[in-house]
Formats: sequence, C-alpha cells, structure tokens
Amino acid sequence: MKIGYPCINQSLPCRSSRTFRLVSYSHEKMEQVIENNLACLSEILMFNQKYNLLFFRISSDLIPFASHPICDYPWQKIYRKTFRNIGNFIKRHNMRISMHPDQFVLLNSLDEDIFHRSIKELLYHAEILDLLGTNRSAKIQIHVGGIYGQKEKSLERFIKRYEYLPREITKRLVIENDERLYAVDDCLLIHNKINIPIVFDVLHFRCNNNGERMRDMLSKAFSTWNKQDGVPIVDYSSQEKGKRRGSHAHSININDFQEFFKETKGLDCDIMCEIKDKEKSAMKALRVLNKLKYQ
Repeated sequence: MKIGYPCINQSLPCRSSRTFRLVSYSHEKMEQVIENNLACLSEILMFNQKYNLLFFRISSDLIPFASHPICDYPWQKIYRKTFRNIGNFIKRHNMRISMHPDQFVLLNSLDEDIFHRSIKELLYHAEILDLLGTNRSAKIQIHVGGIYGQKEKSLERFIKRYEYLPREITKRLVIENDERLYAVDDCLLIHNKINIPIVFDVLHFRCNNNGERMRDMLSKAFSTWNKQDGVPIVDYSSQEKGKRRGSHAHSININDFQEFFKETKGLDCDIMCEIKDKEKSAMKALRVLNKLKYQ
C-alpha cells in the first residue's frame, strides 16, 4: 500500500506547474518554464522518496499549452533524456504516479469540439507517462462527465466514445465516482461494457451513493482492476466542516482516516490523499498506516 498526494509540495519553494499567458507564448518562454517544472518535479520526487511517500500525481500543467494548437515547441524531443532520468528514479524507488486532467476533459460532451479537444489533452497526458517509461499502473484519471438532461444516453455516449480512443489513452484511462452525478454503481455499469478500471473516491461516495456499505462498493471497484493495471487506487479525503458538501478537508482527520483504513482491511490499494495541505497530511496518513497495520 502506497500513500501519496497530488501535484504540489508545500514544503518546497518550487512548483512543477508554472505556466504563463497564451499571449506570451514563445519557444524561449516554453524552454524556461519547462526546465523549471521538470527540475521541480525531480525535487518533489526526491522529497517523496526521503519520506516514503511513494505515490504522486503529476500536475497537468507540467508542459504549458501542450495540447493547444499554438504549441509547436518540440518539447518531447528536447527533454526526452530528462524524462527518462526522472522515470528511472521513479522505477528505482518503486514509486507510482498518476495524472488527472481538469474538468474540461469531457468524453461524453454533446459538443464534438470539446470531445476532440479532450482527446488531444488525454494524448498529452499519455505522452508524459510514456516518456517517463512507466508501465500501465501509471493512470490517467477522469470523471465520467455531464448528464446533459439524459443520464442513460450520456452513459452510452461515454461508452461509445471510449471505443474510438487510441490505445495510448485506453491502456491508462480510469474513471472515478463523483459527488453529484455518477456514483460507483454508474461507473460499474460502464466497466461492465468496456472494462475500464474504477478509482474509488471516498468523499464522493459519502456524498453520492445508493445506501450501499462502503466496504461492499470498495470491493466491487477493486475487482475492476487487473494485474497489469497495478493495485487499485483510492482517493481519500473527508468533508471540510462548514463548507459545501463535497469540499475537501484542509488537513487530515486522523479518526476518520483510521475508520476508513478499517474499511479497507484485507484489501490492497494505493491511497491518494486529496487533502489541501498535501504532503503534510500524507505523512500523517502514512504514520497512521504504519501503526495500524501491525495491530
């Protein structure tokens, strides 16, 4: 079981997600920002290795405007060796990584242009993971998308669109349950058609379920993963008090995490702590994990 956090390390002074305005686009600007982002990604991974945080979600902003038509900078060729070196570090220390495009990636959108832009964005994410030399356990995680007034047809549209995606994407793509529209059982319907793995999101399940026991739905989601996909992924967070339903906690609730861990006992998974103070809560979760697994 690996513990990790997404995108930003708040203990380090650098960011691997620096970007710039589109009107400032130039090869010189791309070079400057990409070199910063890749150097910072290396720093983050070294920090994570030091503290045994072996699961990390790489920022989608690692390469600015990579899927935009304006991008004619050959970053893949120029930084191929740098990516390979980072990937070798990941493999040497048995780390796992993932990526999570933003909410504008919508495979089931009614707008064909949005669908095609989503494919380009997913291809960019797949390219990052391929350049790192990762195996299929490095996943690209998305939501199912919108309902658009017709949930059944929207589910069918996702399934149909998935079948046209290139292999570079489908070998890495996973879906997660969300807090309002698509619960775990909806994701299972999709899996039964196209065999896509399901990431179980704890907070989203608590917000959006049909009265099922968490343990039962965890087991069902975990059963959608095969050996090549790696162990199942769980997104963990708790509700931030006083905020809208589904708002992620600022820091880990130790009692809640202990209760969640008891739900997973006997089930192997890697846990992404989607908590706002990032590595701080991930390190606390790791300490709880190390304490409880020997009880």
